[in-house]
Amino acid sequence: MPASGPPPGRRRRAAKRAPDPASRPADVVDAPGDTAEVRHNRSRAGRSLAGSTDERSPMITIHLRYEIDPEKLEEFTQYGREWIRLVNRLGGTHHGYFMPSEGDSDEAFALFTFPSMAEYEAYRIASRTDPECVAAFQFARDTQCIRRYERRFQTPVFD
Repeated sequence: MPASGPPPGRRRRAAKRAPDPASRPADVVDAPGDTAEVRHNRSRAGRSLAGSTDERSPMITIHLRYEIDPEKLEEFTQYGREWIRLVNRLGGTHHGYFMPSEGDSDEAFALFTFPSMAEYEAYRIASRTDPECVAAFQFARDTQCIRRYERRFQTPVFD
C-alpha cells in the first residue's frame, strides 16, 4: 500500500489555528506554539544579515495568509483596517489587506514591511501590551472572523 503524505524530501506546511490574541497575536512571532517552520524562517532571516555586504539590516516583509469565515467578512475587514493603522503607527509600512473577490471566498492576505528584523521584533513586543493592539486581538477572538493563518517572512527586492 503506498504511503500517504508528501513526496520524499518534501514536508507538509503546517497551518496555524486562529490566533489567540492574548497569547499568539496574528502579527507576532516567537509566541507560544510557533512551529519549527516559523523558527526556521526567523533564523534564516537572521543569517541573511551576516552575509550582507550592506551595513544595514535587510528590510523584512511579512506575508500573512488568512482563512476567514466568509459570513464574517465585515468583521474581518474592520480587523484589517485597524491593523493597517496600528502597524503604521508602530513603525511598519502596511501594504494592505487583500480580500476575497473571485475564487475562494474564505481566503485573505496581508503584507507589511519593517526596515529590519530588529524593528519588526520591537513592534512584536510593543503589540503585546499596546492597548489598541490588545483590543484588536480581542476583537478577532470575540468575532471569530479568523479560522487560521499562516505567516511567512520575505526580503523584498526593489532594484
